Amino acid sequence: MTARPSTPAMSSHRLSVAPMMDWTDRHDRFFLRLLSKRTRLYTEMVTVGAIIHGDKARHLDFSHEEHPVALQLGGSDPAQLAECVRIAEQWGYDEVNLNVGCPSDRVQNGMFGACLMAKPDLVARCVEAMRGATRLPVTVKHRLGIDDLDSYELLTRFVRTVSGAGCDTFIVHARKAILQGLSPKENREIPPLRYDWVRQLKADFPHLTLSLNGGVKSLEEARAHLAWADGVMIGREAYQNPYLLARVDSELFGETAPAPTRRQVVQGLEPYIEELLARGEYLSRVTRHILGLFAGQPGARGWRRVLSERANKPGAGMEVLRDALAQVPDRVLDEPATGPRSGSVAGPLDVGLADGIQAQPAVMAQEALEGAAQRRA
Repeated sequence: MTARPSTPAMSSHRLSVAPMMDWTDRHDRFFLRLLSKRTRLYTEMVTVGAIIHGDKARHLDFSHEEHPVALQLGGSDPAQLAECVRIAEQWGYDEVNLNVGCPSDRVQNGMFGACLMAKPDLVARCVEAMRGATRLPVTVKHRLGIDDLDSYELLTRFVRTVSGAGCDTFIVHARKAILQGLSPKENREIPPLRYDWVRQLKADFPHLTLSLNGGVKSLEEARAHLAWADGVMIGREAYQNPYLLARVDSELFGETAPAPTRRQVVQGLEPYIEELLARGEYLSRVTRHILGLFAGQPGARGWRRVLSERANKPGAGMEVLRDALAQVPDRVLDEPATGPRSGSVAGPLDVGLADGIQAQPAVMAQEALEGAAQRRA
């Protein structure tokens, strides 16, 4: 268990990384924290049943370096959520977030996630119970609506009802969710983005803290939204091109300390990996999260190839990381984080989620472009 009190400097939602299943585990969050000290990080969604009846340490443990870090809960029973919030406070989290946005069938069958958009009164009871059980901030992440329940009037009713129960911070994924007929992946892409609804929501509820989520792929886009939004939450781009976070502290929070180079990030990760290996865990538990560190840069293909082919093998150790690093030119390792990434590619890096990582077609296309960048270098 880790415990450390929050501080006022940690309270900002100005820039955060979205909770993403199979991606934002504790190893990924430790890595991301090396890139930015101020970005707010979120756990993967953890169900109330897993916390109450499962291995609490496995689901909740984290490193103190991860602060500020929020626990995202999946559930709809007020009493169970209250119990989990009390546990989260004991564990040292800085915030507890209720998932009202996930559209997957499994989540719907558990009566939580996006389907709760149809039950604002139940969500309000959940929030009331959670707030009554903790001093931690209780926030809600939700969609614009679901299926045919997708009018702006229904959205405002949801926010008004839930805020009346004591929630003052909402993270709004600027799409509706289609619960039947679309996969979770399709629900992140097919329903159109409606940033105008979120902007109007902020105008109608100026006393609430509203963070925008959905489709943001650069700090330049984030900065534009921050002209009216209280915060921006970045999802897949922060995983697939994590080095963009190296600019966050200076550009969005006004920090004066220099951003870490990619070499410094890897060096900062080495003691963490060595400790993990000493416990008998696979190297790939960490390296699967850092494949995108050199996205769009010369040497990225070799970096990914070495880690993908060797890190998941029994006995793989620090030599694999060193060999992967040797694939990248020194100038890329040591260049400062400035401006939009150079060598940007047309499509996102499609990284595998299992320890045995396989390159997908999108990766192959990206590698062709990176090969051209390598030849120009």
